[in-house]
Amino acid sequence: MASLVPSTGYAARRNRLETYFDRTASQTWARLTSDAPVSGIRATVRAGRNRMRKTLLSWLPADMTGLRLLDAGCGTGALAVEAARRGASVVAIDLAASLVEVARDRSPAGLAIDWRVGDMRDAALGMFDHVVAMDSLIHYRSTDLVELVETLTRRTRGSMLFTFAPSTRPLVVMHAIGTLFPRADRAPAIEPVRERVLRGQLHASVGHARIGRDARVASGFYTSHALEMVAA
Repeated sequence: MASLVPSTGYAARRNRLETYFDRTASQTWARLTSDAPVSGIRATVRAGRNRMRKTLLSWLPADMTGLRLLDAGCGTGALAVEAARRGASVVAIDLAASLVEVARDRSPAGLAIDWRVGDMRDAALGMFDHVVAMDSLIHYRSTDLVELVETLTRRTRGSMLFTFAPSTRPLVVMHAIGTLFPRADRAPAIEPVRERVLRGQLHASVGHARIGRDARVASGFYTSHALEMVAA
């Protein structure tokens, strides 16, 4: 099995993500993940994210009592809350302190959720029964994405669920436009990934887990593909 090391671009991209979500877009994401009215474009993104979250939750046990789950890139915490309501002990971590603060404020009392600010790769987080990374790996190049999956599945006893940005024509065009016309306040680019190539990389590099279920959600300006990695 290949041993993957994060590229030098990984840390730079992670730092850009932290700056963007913690400062530039904090209020935008807090509103997008609430029930507040949003524009038509953002409404399609909200609907798509809601469908994806329901899909990933449907792949987790209905009763998670006694199970430990990592919400890797928890954002404002909707998935973490639902998993905790099923009885899971949840560690919810994100690079953006402002989003974690929103998540804490929104979380109902009495749920077993440990809200943290930091890097999902931190080995000190320990072992988990399930790991979910919804739309938190879509900004990384495929080699770094696979390295993250390899790292997280090593700390997973059951399944890891994650999403990637499939390489569709509209997404590739938007990515190209973003590259040609960068702006200081632009969101860090989503990195389109070819599903066939990604599956080959996962097969070659993640020998301790196998690919399980998959599903794609397309809703207006939101397109995301989910994969399940099951411990071998």
